[in-house]
Amino acid sequence: MNPLRQHEQWLKMITPAFEAARRYHKHTVHGLDHIPKDRGAIVAVNHSLATYDITLLMTAMYTERDIIARPLVDRLFFRIPLLGPLVSNYFGAVQGSPEAAEQLLREGEIITVAPGGMREALRPSRDRYKIEWDKRLGFVRLAMKTQVPIVLAACPKADDLYEVYPSHVTAWFYQNYRVPVFIARGRGCTPLPKPVKLVHYLSEPMEPPPWTEDEAEREKRLKIFHAKIVSRMKELLQS
Repeated sequence: MNPLRQHEQWLKMITPAFEAARRYHKHTVHGLDHIPKDRGAIVAVNHSLATYDITLLMTAMYTERDIIARPLVDRLFFRIPLLGPLVSNYFGAVQGSPEAAEQLLREGEIITVAPGGMREALRPSRDRYKIEWDKRLGFVRLAMKTQVPIVLAACPKADDLYEVYPSHVTAWFYQNYRVPVFIARGRGCTPLPKPVKLVHYLSEPMEPPPWTEDEAEREKRLKIFHAKIVSRMKELLQS
């Protein structure tokens, strides 16, 4: 039994709001059946400034396939009063760490991760439809260690929800404090997201190579699999 079922009543309360957001964006998902229901898996997504496009995917997973995913979120969420308990209670979110992720996967959970993190989310719009995963090996190593597949979920137009402007202030705050300070606008000159049609494109489950205690061989397999993951995600972002 998915431990998140204990939070399902909370989830049901907020689902109508996210279904309304899905209608606003005419949100659809291609390849939702690629997410397994009988084993753990990692759903890896691109990270937009809006972020909530990820919750639209999770809503589709729940309403269309009865899958309750466990999002791994930045520790910053748990430093903001009330926000940590909110995402934990309503979404079953956990503070991202290799240990927490490994435990969830070994328990057969589906976890969602955004490997690009805050750095990818703060990209200016001139760098839209790109990912910054070249040095993000942790989720791939996790898949190898637990022998669960990775399903990639790309939502290219999520980068069009806001116009994000390049800023030295953004770079300074991120480099020194890992705090998201940005200059952006949505619909008109408001913070409302633009009514962009959003589509998630999911890959087939990508099975990791076997884990080995031979460190040199393990790192070789890791890098080959990571390159395959990055290449496939770039293809999906061009959909």
